[in-house]
Amino acid sequence: MLAAATAVAEALGGTVVPVAEMVEGDVPVACDGELLAGVRPPANRIDAHLDLHDALPTLIAEVEAELGLPRAEMDRAQKQEVVSLLNERGAFTLRKSVEDVAEALGVSRFTVYNYLERVEGA
Repeated sequence: MLAAATAVAEALGGTVVPVAEMVEGDVPVACDGELLAGVRPPANRIDAHLDLHDALPTLIAEVEAELGLPRAEMDRAQKQEVVSLLNERGAFTLRKSVEDVAEALGVSRFTVYNYLERVEGA
């Protein structure tokens, strides 16, 4: 869980800090009610909060650029690769991410869940 949060934080220019070093403005990272760490926004952020709303589109754009092909032109195997890379980067720890990724790829939520099962079963 913490590795996934670290990937998202780094994609946005933030850093993960231990609980003991958290300060006001850090975003808490918790799992099953246990505080694991904090995400510190980049110093140049005007609003003192890490805008996780922009995290998923940023991660999708990075993966799309990495594969060098527009999402609209991707075949099934390439879309599976997108889901795999997004999973590695912690994208699916974000709220409503499966729905948003499904919409971005032009597939159903069920399809994204199937892709994730293949990735996690490999």
